[in-house]
Amino acid sequence: MGKTRILIADDHAMVREGTRKLLEQEPDFEVVAEVADGEAAVKAAQELAPDIALIDVAMPKMDGIEATRRIKSVCPNTTVLVLSAYDDDQFIFSLLEAGAAGYLLKRAQSRELVASIRAVSEGESVLDPAILRKVVTRFAPSKARAAGSESGVPELTEREMKILQLMTRGLGNKEIAAALNLSIRTIQTHVGQIFEKLKVSSRTEAVVLALKKNLVTLDAPPSAG
Repeated sequence: MGKTRILIADDHAMVREGTRKLLEQEPDFEVVAEVADGEAAVKAAQELAPDIALIDVAMPKMDGIEATRRIKSVCPNTTVLVLSAYDDDQFIFSLLEAGAAGYLLKRAQSRELVASIRAVSEGESVLDPAILRKVVTRFAPSKARAAGSESGVPELTEREMKILQLMTRGLGNKEIAAALNLSIRTIQTHVGQIFEKLKVSSRTEAVVLALKKNLVTLDAPPSAG
C-alpha cells in the first residue's frame, strides 16, 4: 500500500513546520504540501488530491469552514481532519456540516495526531465522546422517521441500517463486530458500502447525514444479526 498523502493548512509557520516534521517521521506518511491560508488549501487540494487535509479553523483569505466545504466539493475523496485551538460548538458543528471527518484540538499529544490521521484514513471518526454526543443531540430530529422516508436517500439494507445505528452511538468497527456477532472484515465491507451509498468518505459524515436525513433513531440499540 502507498503512503498516506497529507496537506497541512495553518497560518502559523511554526505549527506547519512542527507538524510536517512530526508526520514525516512516520514511514507511511507523506506531506505533499503545506499552505498558510484557506484559498491556498483549496487550490493545493484540487491540484494534488491528498488523502488527508489537515485544516486549521482561523486562517486568512478563507477560514477553515469554507475551505473544508470547497475541498470536499472539488476533491470529495480527500478526508478533512480539523486541527484547531478552538472547541466552540459553533466551529465544531459548522465544520462537520461542511464535511470534516474529525475535529482534534491542538493541545492533543503528538501520538494522538498520528493515530487520528490513521483513524480517519480508515474511515473511523475522530471525535471526543462528549463531542459526539453533542453532534447526535444537535442533528437528531425530534422524531426520526423510518429508513428510506427521506426522498433522494439511497435505501440501505437491514444490516447496513443496524451498523449505521451503532455508528451513531460512537462504536468502532471492533465494537460493532462484537455487538452483531460478525467479523471485523465483514463490518468494514458494510461500512464501505454505507459510505458509497450515502456518498460520504468518513464515519462522521455518515453519522451527520443519517441524523439530518432521519435515517436512524436514538432509541433502543439494534438487535444482533
